[in-house]
Amino acid sequence: MSKQSAPLVTIDLNAATPCCTPLTQRPVPAQAAGAFAAAFKALGDPVRLQLMSMIASAEGGEICVCDLTPAFELTGPTISHHLRTLREAGLVDAERRGTWVYYRARPGILRQLASLLAVDPTAP
Repeated sequence: MSKQSAPLVTIDLNAATPCCTPLTQRPVPAQAAGAFAAAFKALGDPVRLQLMSMIASAEGGEICVCDLTPAFELTGPTISHHLRTLREAGLVDAERRGTWVYYRARPGILRQLASLLAVDPTAP
């Protein structure tokens, strides 16, 4: 008997509407868990969480790496590593303008993560 593999299901992390119900209401499907894991792992580092916060809250929706680097007592290459991790996880987009790179948050994935972690305030 041959094993049939389940069809590959992709989760659109940038969708305007949540893909899944909050994890407090129903177990997270395996496909969704795999898709969200990289984003949560990227945010699991304190420096990356601070960078993400700075990027997401930046006035005008974007921030220059030149404004991010001085906020930390880390080398430029270390900051670049953390920013690359956030990009690879799909949390931010980057655009080079001359010698500087500007970062902006990807609101779709942030909405997906927030909806997954949403808790009903009236729940016991």
